[in-house]
Amino acid sequence: MFKQYTLELAGRTLRVDIGRVAAQANGAALMHYGDTVVLSTATASKEPREGIDFFPLSVEYEEKMYAAGKIPGGFNKREGKASENAILTSRVIDRPMRPLFPKDYRNDVTLNNMVMSVDTECRPELLAMLGSAIATSISDIPFDGPCATTQIGLIDGEFVVNPSQAQWQEGDLQLTVASTKQKVIMIEAGANVVPEEKMIEAIYMAHDINQTIIAFIEKIVAEVGKEKHTYVSCAVPQEMFDEMKKIVTPEEMEVAVFTDDKQTREKNVDAITEKLKEAFAENEEWLAVLGEAVYQYEKKTVRKMILKDHKRPDGRAINQIRPLAAEVDIIPRVHGSAMFTRGQTQICDVVTLAPLSEAQKVDGLDENVTTKRYIHHYNFPSYSVGETKPSRGPGRREIGHGALAERALIPVLPSETEFPYAIRAVSETFESNGSTSMASTCASCMSLMAAGVPLKAMVAGISCGLVTGDTDDDYVVLTDIQGLEDFFGDMDFKVTGTTEGITAIQMDIKIHGLTRPIVEEAIRRTREARLFIMDTCMKPAIAEPRKTVGEYAPKIIQTQIDPSKIGEVVGQRGKVINAIIDECGVKIDITDDGFVSVCGVEQAGMDKAMKYIKTIVEDFKEGTIYEGKVVSIKEFGAFVEFAPGKEGLVHISKISNERVNMVEDVLTLGDQVKCKCMGKDKLGRLSFSIKDAQ
Repeated sequence: MFKQYTLELAGRTLRVDIGRVAAQANGAALMHYGDTVVLSTATASKEPREGIDFFPLSVEYEEKMYAAGKIPGGFNKREGKASENAILTSRVIDRPMRPLFPKDYRNDVTLNNMVMSVDTECRPELLAMLGSAIATSISDIPFDGPCATTQIGLIDGEFVVNPSQAQWQEGDLQLTVASTKQKVIMIEAGANVVPEEKMIEAIYMAHDINQTIIAFIEKIVAEVGKEKHTYVSCAVPQEMFDEMKKIVTPEEMEVAVFTDDKQTREKNVDAITEKLKEAFAENEEWLAVLGEAVYQYEKKTVRKMILKDHKRPDGRAINQIRPLAAEVDIIPRVHGSAMFTRGQTQICDVVTLAPLSEAQKVDGLDENVTTKRYIHHYNFPSYSVGETKPSRGPGRREIGHGALAERALIPVLPSETEFPYAIRAVSETFESNGSTSMASTCASCMSLMAAGVPLKAMVAGISCGLVTGDTDDDYVVLTDIQGLEDFFGDMDFKVTGTTEGITAIQMDIKIHGLTRPIVEEAIRRTREARLFIMDTCMKPAIAEPRKTVGEYAPKIIQTQIDPSKIGEVVGQRGKVINAIIDECGVKIDITDDGFVSVCGVEQAGMDKAMKYIKTIVEDFKEGTIYEGKVVSIKEFGAFVEFAPGKEGLVHISKISNERVNMVEDVLTLGDQVKCKCMGKDKLGRLSFSIKDAQ
């Protein structure tokens, strides 16, 4: 026997089956929303993992291609590594859930979400978020939930709750909000320049809907929830803290921590750690947690000074941005480049332009997303934080940061018709000390403008932090947080946008939610900061997009042809179009609606290819002079090719004003000649004349 629970949510029925499958997991929920089905499970190890100072939570979102009636691509025909969408979905599930587990919990926990069926009206990502919350809440794993998630779209100025896949892709807003019973705990958004007031309205619409879902989850937990198990706490003993303060006074720790140079701070803290290690040399139990203890001591020192005295580690005011610098064209020969520096955070962004045929193909569960024309990649090498480790390719963090910067700029990109290029931006992290994703947004915006991409508006981004006290009213919001304030603070609230509104939000917190005044102040602060960054740093470096693409970028010219003529341009098995490409040294893209793009570096070759295409698709006009190549000689005349696959006959009598006995006396194969179209002859065939073209 199993239990079934239903809730009417945004005009559709949400159904949760408990006890039907996966009985050996700590918690499992088979989720149904329309015909979308996701199995969400929560499992935990029986013992804590040894030798770690963090909570080992893993979140998986598995896209099974059978869910959309597809066989996976490639030779293997089996699901491989997680797609970018799966990784980003896992991160969105992780961020609201992680703060609700006990801070001193060290048991391995895995939240697994397997997409088994996809109904295009009900997004599986939303179902996985809700399923993870339900599976964990009913399990015996310690968890201070429940939490709930709602997505909001914006279609024709109207909010849509839990939009379909098509509405999600086509609308002006992609907002995901997670809440606890009291507060907002996570915000993720992509927006088509949505004003701040409208965004706040959408956030709290989602928060209100989340309260209905939380009440539904609480009902399920009351009926089938397991008693939470006890666990071995990994908290640092209070007596250890007391001894540490005798050896290193709070004043000493404050002096060590409060400097604007990251390396100096780390050196000071290392010296304190060595001092404590010597003092506790005989106490193996304390030595085992010394690193965590120093971290906690440092954290308490920083939080106290910020909260009580509004004193930041580098001496800035709470709303002050670190020193800014920007420059463009720092890398030769690439299509566009820019570097953005904010304090000890430095990003170099390089843009590459290519024909639309090089857009990324996407093989996923959403039928509305098959290609990506704009791609943003973010790299985070170990040297950027003064560490040494081998590069193993991008991890989830790198993919998430790249996706955020990508989302920030998509709303201001020109359409494919306006700018028929595939675009790749790569952000290389040269130095990192807080919010490299926001620096990537600024750098990539300038790099795109330097490459000649006609952006609709300039975009900048900044991150705000938070330190909270014992009450909801006791808090300090910090503009432009550095790494230390991110590690020790309660929030990383990233917002990107133009002068008119927001293009992206990503909010991470370590506490059990934010009050509305904190959310509103963070959004206001980020607006002030991004306008300051644009006016004082980015615009002096490059105020507007360049009018043309760079010297080394491919050039593209376009024309529109009758779709019925596409076959003539392509030719049998591509013979015609390949001949043009080989002869002219270009790339040619043709859309199903007859939109032709010719891409190349040499203008002469591009013009020649475009001339060929126009010759192929246009009918010969009497009286018009054409240029072509002699490709065949007969007794009665010569055939001239005006474009690959398009020929005309010049009768022997039309070759010269003088009498011609043999065609070979005047013409040879390969000769370039000008011919005049004389209209149709007596047999209805088009006739051409060389002598009348002189």
